[in-house]
Amino acid sequence: MLNRFYTIFLAFMITATPAISLAQGTEIAFGGLKHDSGLPVELSSDQLQINQSDGSAVFSGNVIIGQGTMRLSANRVAVKYTQGNNRKISQMHATGNVVLVNGAEAAEANEAVYSIENSNIVMTGDVILTQGQSALSAQRMIVDLKTGKATLVGRVKTILQTGGN
Repeated sequence: MLNRFYTIFLAFMITATPAISLAQGTEIAFGGLKHDSGLPVELSSDQLQINQSDGSAVFSGNVIIGQGTMRLSANRVAVKYTQGNNRKISQMHATGNVVLVNGAEAAEANEAVYSIENSNIVMTGDVILTQGQSALSAQRMIVDLKTGKATLVGRVKTILQTGGN
């Protein structure tokens, strides 16, 4: 009986090690692929407001952003453009029911900032990341699109599937 307890305890510790390291800010794969932030960005929404004086635009209502295989949806997205003659999108700030999907993985948060120049997305506020049957939660997730890795920060929690009935 005692041997069985140690075997179960050892098995738990081996399977729990990835979750313990996540609490320390270890990077995990997100989307299983690297993303090219130089691809065209496609936006759709119910409404668009453009401010010519500061070079910004606000998309609101059922906003969907697509870039390659990555999709981001939100209630509202504020877009900032670079200055000068060759204006390009530099940053997008999504708020309200934010969902980011890349490959077979999805993340939800209260808000997200996509910095195209830095090729990263920072999601904040009640972040939930689902990868297959596994789920992780944190207060912040930084996705590096160049490497396809994400870092979760702020009281990281996970659910481990044991495979038992």
